[in-house]
Amino acid sequence: MTIPLAKNLLITGSPGIGKTTILVWLARALSDHRLAGFVTHEIRKNGIRQGFLLVSCSGKKRILAHTDIHSPVRVGKYRIDLEGFECFLEEIHLEENDPNLVIIDEIGKMECFSPRFRELVLSLLASERPVIATIAKRGIPFMETIKMRPDVKLIEITT
Repeated sequence: MTIPLAKNLLITGSPGIGKTTILVWLARALSDHRLAGFVTHEIRKNGIRQGFLLVSCSGKKRILAHTDIHSPVRVGKYRIDLEGFECFLEEIHLEENDPNLVIIDEIGKMECFSPRFRELVLSLLASERPVIATIAKRGIPFMETIKMRPDVKLIEITT
């Protein structure tokens, strides 16, 4: 009997455990492949987190959320630039390019405010391209549904 391998790998764990660090390490280790996607970095000022910056595999950058943005959409103290996020997703052409691998950091509450992002995640997971993504340990029903997909291997990072 053979056990089918999951095409999509999701990395989960508590906030600050190192999910993004692992994804960045994997992207560097696989840099000889055609990669598409993005990672999210913290924006800090005087050691205090102020927001989150998206960085695509091709080097495009865009602020996802910040304490100084004016937006009705928020998670905690962070206001989300939803329109800017959706423009960023269009600019990096995740579905149109022909990558060997797609990386997404992260499938989280902030990102899931975007209907375009949720639609894109479902499309990419169902495509022939492998996806490696980070996903919040706890979240909205959409994220829990993603974790239960038969084509997904979920790995939890712990200390």
